[in-house]
Amino acid sequence: MSQLSTQSIELDVRGMTCDACAHHVTQALQGVPGVAQVQVPGWQSGRAIVTAQLDVTAAALTTAVQTAGYQATLRTSFATPTPQTPPHLPASAATDFDLIVIGTGGGGMGAAIKGAELGQRVAIIEAGVIGGTCVNIGCVPSKTLIRAAEVRHLAGHHAFAGVHTSAHGVDWRAVMAQKDALVAELRTAKYVDVLASYSDQITLMQARARLQPDGAVALDDGRVLTARGVVIATGARPQLLPLEGGDRVSVLDSTSAMALEKQPASLIVIGGRAIALELGQTFARLGTQVTILQRSARLIPEHEPEIADALAEILRQEGLQVETGVTPLALREEAGLKVVTAKVNGALREFRAEQVLMATGRTPNSAALGLAEAGVATDAAGFIVVDEFMQTSRPGIYAAGDVTNRPKLVYVAAAAGGVAAENALEGNRKRLNLTVLPDVIFTDLQVATVGLTEAQAAADGYAVKTSVLPLSYVPRALATRDTRGLIKLVAEQGTERLLGAHVLAAGAGDVIQSAALAVHAGLRYGFTVADLRGMLFPYLTQVEGLKLAAQTFEKDVAQLSCCAG
Repeated sequence: MSQLSTQSIELDVRGMTCDACAHHVTQALQGVPGVAQVQVPGWQSGRAIVTAQLDVTAAALTTAVQTAGYQATLRTSFATPTPQTPPHLPASAATDFDLIVIGTGGGGMGAAIKGAELGQRVAIIEAGVIGGTCVNIGCVPSKTLIRAAEVRHLAGHHAFAGVHTSAHGVDWRAVMAQKDALVAELRTAKYVDVLASYSDQITLMQARARLQPDGAVALDDGRVLTARGVVIATGARPQLLPLEGGDRVSVLDSTSAMALEKQPASLIVIGGRAIALELGQTFARLGTQVTILQRSARLIPEHEPEIADALAEILRQEGLQVETGVTPLALREEAGLKVVTAKVNGALREFRAEQVLMATGRTPNSAALGLAEAGVATDAAGFIVVDEFMQTSRPGIYAAGDVTNRPKLVYVAAAAGGVAAENALEGNRKRLNLTVLPDVIFTDLQVATVGLTEAQAAADGYAVKTSVLPLSYVPRALATRDTRGLIKLVAEQGTERLLGAHVLAAGAGDVIQSAALAVHAGLRYGFTVADLRGMLFPYLTQVEGLKLAAQTFEKDVAQLSCCAG
């Protein structure tokens, strides 16, 4: 039996009303002796997940939260194996495989390939289409449609890789066919063919899997498989709001919206974060009249307010109707249109469109996996709770990707899959490090961020200073005749470390990795804003804006010449 040295404790937390609250709670819990890791997955979640030594009590944690000004009660707790503990079956045990992976998305593929690289026998099980969310219904199709919409927006009348668009309309079927062709091509090249190249070590099984109480994995074709370790990577799917009348009115989610056979003349998008804004702008640029309904007071509320406000203005200038402070209440159909009744800043209003798209979060594909019977704990929303080793509450069973309580990003899933497989096979030696995590929203302009916002840094107790650089001071933006957007840097007074960088710009996703390296270097090596100012950046590149933003801390950027040091 595994020796136990840590525990995972989940708390219900009441009183959080913003991102700063979540950081206050995190900081309070991190201050409890014996606490190793704290995760508050957004203030809206109303919970905190703590990894701590066995002698840390729930009472000590709830007291710390209460001292910070909030209320907390124990939800669940369970002990976890010590690092270096071998998997639940010894290497000498007779098993069908060394590793079983459930799911073939980014997390599952990362796990299976790592297992093969370690020279182990791997089974990878898929109940649906190989490839998971990103290639089939997520990143690849959405970015293809975004590009088609961008071309139409910029050119008005242009042949995009054989797809004819004009100011009066778009060849919808051709755009969709092109998207489907690319999805099929990448699914084959990056998933099917990759698995085939590991055929001596990875066995693909098309079946539905369910965990058994003894740790085995049963398939719906009657087979029961055993392994030294299991990695669950079944992903998540779109979540729909339970509105009055919603059971009688069909609505779109991100998957069905990108598979429409006919372009809608008008579209209501419920939601104001990444997926809602990417698809909303895409449909609008392809010729659909789009209305965005966002519950919070501004779009992308976790981001810097300067960026959120500027992005909202850009969307409005492109013709989208953007409404914030909206609480959707009911759905109905009337005269061939779908009607959303909502409360907007205290008043009832109605919005009408041909289609309604809900982009209001994700829900995990975890209900049919037999998790409870196998002793695998989930949070209140059904996401699998994992520690920094990607291990669940059941020794020998790990999880990765969107089905877990970790960030829902494909590159996080892939990294987590590799960590999970390595630990499942060799014991808990490797941790998933999410200290510096860049993120991008692929609107136009793009939103890219890494590290802390100004509010988060202040909530964490830093003495903060900021610089905000309009893109009108960046030579690349001037040369391309697009000076919309800004760069905001957040630094710590005294140490001069860069704590966060936030960019609204064309190509912001390409800029942010340099900022991520600067944040990482600050945490690990003491790299400062002055060091960033002293670096050489190539002229007429968007990333040069990072240097100019760093100079803005101490100089008037309007008085700098081109390439000024």
